[in-house]
Amino acid sequence: MLIFMIIAAIVICIIALIGTLLVGKEISAKQKQYEVDGDSLENEIARSHDYETSSLKTNVKSLTWIYIALTVIVIAACIGIIIAF
Repeated sequence: MLIFMIIAAIVICIIALIGTLLVGKEISAKQKQYEVDGDSLENEIARSHDYETSSLKTNVKSLTWIYIALTVIVIAACIGIIIAF
């Protein structure tokens, strides 16, 4: 039973890592697009300020939902494994 819980926890951690990397990849793609555009200093400062204010609303929100969902899945899997054995 302990082996199944360990395997379930490892799988959930891998899923969380993939979700986190996807959010990071999205941010990197935005940054690369900004570098390709090559705007003026004023536009870069405005984008920087916008990122600082909006990242908490979007990125942290996405990561929070990823980890909440995976925590619920881990708890459900552990309970299911305990009940099965």
